[in-house]
Amino acid sequence: MKTDLTKILSVGGYSGLFLYLAQSRGGVVVESLTDKKRTWFGPSAKMTSLSDISIFSQASDELRLQEVFEKMKEYAKEHPVPDAKTASSSEFQSFFEQVVPEYDRERFYASHMKKVVDWFNILYAADALDFVSPEEEQKDSEEVKEATHQVKEPSHTAKPAKSADAKHVKAKPAKVAKPAGSKAQKTGTTKTTPK
Repeated sequence: MKTDLTKILSVGGYSGLFLYLAQSRGGVVVESLTDKKRTWFGPSAKMTSLSDISIFSQASDELRLQEVFEKMKEYAKEHPVPDAKTASSSEFQSFFEQVVPEYDRERFYASHMKKVVDWFNILYAADALDFVSPEEEQKDSEEVKEATHQVKEPSHTAKPAKSADAKHVKAKPAKVAKPAGSKAQKTGTTKTTPK
């Protein structure tokens, strides 16, 4: 099955990548690509589709992430891809100089490189590096963008009217709390003793 990058999401504050499954009331349902656990993210979650991400290049156009992943896939057939957790900044830079020599060295930082390599390794482990064509991707992108960017807030519904045959329950009066530290005065007579 081909991978549609419009349905692969990066969520701010969460590691890994998530597959968009469906829109739910007030959010989206996603599945982690690493452990296959399903979860729900609300409207406050910062979700970004991988199809919306590109890297800076020295040319006037930016390189779409799908193009970068395809070049990394070709490179990975003959050479190892660095591990995102253990590789150094210089290893990332030399890797990207071989894979994407036109990347902008002033604006594409080692932290960006680490994230791209981490995403590639997640997709590689999930066997999700066979991408849909840009034409097919554009068709499906509207559905996911609408769901991730414009999550509808749940509407407040009015309480249903009581039916004519509903039983009316008489409410008990609420007990009034006494102020703290005050004692009730005793009523009645007090005895006095002569001295």
